[in-house]
Amino acid sequence: MLELASKTWKILPRQVRTFLARRIQPKFTVSVTGIVTNEKSEVLLLDHFFRPSSGWGPPGGFVERGEQPETALRREIKEETTLELADVRLLRARTFKRHVEIIYTARGIGEARAASREIRGFEWFAIDAMPAEMSINLQTVIRNALAPPKL
Repeated sequence: MLELASKTWKILPRQVRTFLARRIQPKFTVSVTGIVTNEKSEVLLLDHFFRPSSGWGPPGGFVERGEQPETALRREIKEETTLELADVRLLRARTFKRHVEIIYTARGIGEARAASREIRGFEWFAIDAMPAEMSINLQTVIRNALAPPKL
């Protein structure tokens, strides 16, 4: 059933997906995304049933009413992968019409495993080996977030 819902969601035009999301939260939506790395400096990517296009992307999800964004990030990553987080840092926030996305960087603690029905699987990727079918925009955000500081 989840597979059918996922396929249906992905083929819906963006405007229809936006319309449906607005029916649940009519003013605006807020989500959090975590660029999570391990001890090898690899980035955690999830193969998510409901992510448009390839499915691959960083973990995260919607902030619940009254929830602080960092708390939402920790909750979402724990629910999706069982990982705890350390060194959580706000990277940036960006908007898309009536949606706010808050992006963090963090280090994963523990052994990751796919713990949510929304997740098909996960993998730790080297920065230069992210899935080619993943959104170029997401790849750029991740590369920029993990690039060494310019002097």
